[in-house]
Amino acid sequence: MNCLQNSAVEHAPALTDSFNRRISYLRLSVTDRCNLRCVYCMPAEGVALMDHAAILSYEEMLRIARVAAGAGITKIRITGGEPLVRKGIADLVAELNHLAGIADISITTNGILLEAAAGALRRAGLRRINISLDTLDPVKYKQITRGGDLAAVLAGIHAARMEGFSPIKVNVVVMRGINDAEITSFAALTMERPVHIRFIEFMPINGHAGLDKSVYISNADIREKIQTIGELLPLPIEPGAGPARLYQLRGAQGKLGFISPLSNHFCATCNRLRLTADGRLRTCLFSDTETDLRLPLRSGCSDADLLGLMARAIFTKPFRHAVLEPSFQKCSRGMSAIGG
Repeated sequence: MNCLQNSAVEHAPALTDSFNRRISYLRLSVTDRCNLRCVYCMPAEGVALMDHAAILSYEEMLRIARVAAGAGITKIRITGGEPLVRKGIADLVAELNHLAGIADISITTNGILLEAAAGALRRAGLRRINISLDTLDPVKYKQITRGGDLAAVLAGIHAARMEGFSPIKVNVVVMRGINDAEITSFAALTMERPVHIRFIEFMPINGHAGLDKSVYISNADIREKIQTIGELLPLPIEPGAGPARLYQLRGAQGKLGFISPLSNHFCATCNRLRLTADGRLRTCLFSDTETDLRLPLRSGCSDADLLGLMARAIFTKPFRHAVLEPSFQKCSRGMSAIGG
């Protein structure tokens, strides 16, 4: 796989927004396809999919990543849809690992295909995996995902552990009346295993198939539930933790993270960009403002032109999301199209 090369970007300025936030993290969506239909992500019938011709090639993604790395992007997370449904994903990881300036590459997956892919991903240089898993009950898992197989996910987690991935982080979107009774069960997993459990507040992204704000539960309430099974100790912020606030049950091997986009938003320190599978750059998850990079790429733009488009988009990054404002309109794209 050979990345397209245009004019080199040498000594590129750091990507900084108008609030002087240094942008160093790119979430790279490789597909809008997914093998699940989670109730908070999309309707049962699925969503309209992007035309294959609209989706960026790996070469195009690598070129964007290379230019971004030259201007200060150091961390890349591969997302989807479900990234493991796209063929050749391990090859992409290997190529990203060769980019100067990229210090950390990770992937977020639902884990269904992870058992078969773990070895190739590890050999390609991937070290960290986040697995989305909202219940430990196989019947409830099938209901939440509309047909998913919990056993396949657990087998994927086991395969990742055997391949030496560390840390393995499990992302749990907590929903009142759906899986909040399992909060302590998830937290208890950290007592005997070196796994990181990250509780994520439910977010009102368009496409959550009728779930309303009544399912929302704050991380403060989640921590209160966890404290019924043990003493919860706050931990210092560590590299790679991102927006998660870290805690640990006394005596536990693993850690607990709490991501609070609504109750305690982290916008003031946000350092991330999202690139959709069809080449749109988004500077805020909750904003529909996008910058088209695909058309310039396919029209022969230089690397300097590409960097200029990124820099201008970043300079308009909002200070914070407006989800809690009365004027907020749900995003026109669902998470599978934006990139998780």
